[in-house]
Amino acid sequence: MAKVIKGGTVVTASDIYEADILIEGEKVVSIAENIDVPDAEIIDAKGCYVFPGGVDPHTHLDMPFGGTTTADDFETGTRAAAFGGTTTIVDFCLTQKGKPLKEAVSTWHKKAAGNAIIDYSFHLMISEMNDNVLNELPAVVQEEGITSLKLFMAYKNVFQVDDGTLFQTLTKAKELGALVQVHAENGDVIDFLTKKALQEGNTSPYYHAVTRPPEAEAEATGRAIAMAALADAPIYVVHVSCAAAANKIKEARALGFKVWGETCPQYLVLDVTALEKPEFEGAKYVWSPPLREKCNQEELWAALRNGSLQTVGSDQCSFNFEGQKDLGKDDFTKIPNGGPLIEDRFSILYSEGVHKGKIGLNTFVNAVSTNAAKLFGLFPKKGTIAVGSDADIVVFDPKAERTLSAATHHMNVDYNPFEGMKVTGEPVTVLSRGEVIVQDKQFRGQKGRGHYLKRQLFQQY
Repeated sequence: MAKVIKGGTVVTASDIYEADILIEGEKVVSIAENIDVPDAEIIDAKGCYVFPGGVDPHTHLDMPFGGTTTADDFETGTRAAAFGGTTTIVDFCLTQKGKPLKEAVSTWHKKAAGNAIIDYSFHLMISEMNDNVLNELPAVVQEEGITSLKLFMAYKNVFQVDDGTLFQTLTKAKELGALVQVHAENGDVIDFLTKKALQEGNTSPYYHAVTRPPEAEAEATGRAIAMAALADAPIYVVHVSCAAAANKIKEARALGFKVWGETCPQYLVLDVTALEKPEFEGAKYVWSPPLREKCNQEELWAALRNGSLQTVGSDQCSFNFEGQKDLGKDDFTKIPNGGPLIEDRFSILYSEGVHKGKIGLNTFVNAVSTNAAKLFGLFPKKGTIAVGSDADIVVFDPKAERTLSAATHHMNVDYNPFEGMKVTGEPVTVLSRGEVIVQDKQFRGQKGRGHYLKRQLFQQY
């Protein structure tokens, strides 16, 4: 049955206008001032914005880390994403040294297939560079459609790669048409500072931030950009948390370098004082890079406004406070890094950004959906509302007010890092490929309906 979304204000990355939207099957087939189709299902959007479904470029679902596994898998994580207005995710597929890349890809397909409620794709982590990896990469990029490669410059002796591996990956990625992503923190410096802190008896969650200073993030960001420039390859810096790193990206872009940056809602609204909460509550806020001094927040909002940061990912990586985060009760290095963030990304960016006048509606759509779709080879199938695009659409009530809480969220985790935060604006109805999966804030989707997305090769938009 055809569907018509009527009476809403359509907002894309470039336009704002009132229109009806006709959906047939999985696609948008018409956008016009007044659409009247007999027997069509009517979705009332009066008084609401009609946004493209969110594209979250940074999630970790069903991921092993630090002797445990994230609390949200592809079913619970994508359900929460749907309630939050996100209709596509790109999750990180972890590899192991000495094992074929295809083995890791197969493992991630098994995690997602039959479980994901929304559409999904993968980034591929590169943990080493040798002849076997070089030989496998063309098939991963061109046949699997995994057109982005992730390297960690931190987590020494776990994920961290050396500069040679990063440079070789940049060179190969350019040849293949893939985009390299970096977790930019100086892992060697962090390793030294961490050992020093523990030797001095500093074991509380707050020292997670002390041992990962913004200078270590800025240095690694600048180094990664320099290597990308040497390789004449594009690079994307994930989860930028501080002004110093954002400025490295801004300066490089001003010089014409092919660099893009992402921040996350937690860095826009939370600060380092959260790690000082008593009774080990600070462990709820342990992720990497850590939360920063509050003064960084306005710089990150400015970077979104001026376009030097292009996307907002969630960095969803949830661990329960009881039974997981408390593994580090006596040693902050044993606290699993990450937080439950996938569900509230959309609302926080709207409420704290658009509603409070920090960013405009078009910038919001760009940051929450369109730019990620473009950078990661999904546009215009995803990331916009246009004839021929997938009908991934969010009907969003800009006047709704609610309080974020673990008691009402849909993530499979026992706390919410934004507990008690009042937000304005809420997804009401969410469509994925023309199917209503959330209607009037009630779940109507099905486990396993999400499709794996083979992505286009990287193009500089």
